Amino acid sequence: MQGSFVSWKQAEKEIDTVNRITAAQFAKEVDVKADTVIDARRESEYRAEHVEESYNKPLDQINGWFAEMNDEKPFYIHCAGGYRSMIAASILKSRGVHNFKEIEGGFKAIAEAGVAKTDFVCQSKLQKA
Repeated sequence: MQGSFVSWKQAEKEIDTVNRITAAQFAKEVDVKADTVIDARRESEYRAEHVEESYNKPLDQINGWFAEMNDEKPFYIHCAGGYRSMIAASILKSRGVHNFKEIEGGFKAIAEAGVAKTDFVCQSKLQKA
């Protein structure tokens, strides 16, 4: 038990959590025309297919885009399967950005949940390095 998360909590050390929702929950609550959706996948993945009106902000460029995130305006973040977006979520939270939901299962689960997606890329939505 020593060195575990439980022992960390019992020692009253600082912890934080990520608001992670399922793709089904995302499908129920998202309004792609009004809500901000961040796609943390590589540009090539985004170009192939993405959630309508989402913004491409790749994880490997997070140091260039995280300052644009306004913690007063909630947003959603996802990647392909949930790994990169969880890393992005951890980085964002460590830098004071907390008002977002990370989507479990990523784009694969989102596509299966029936969220509107497209294969057309709007150039203004791509992250510029």
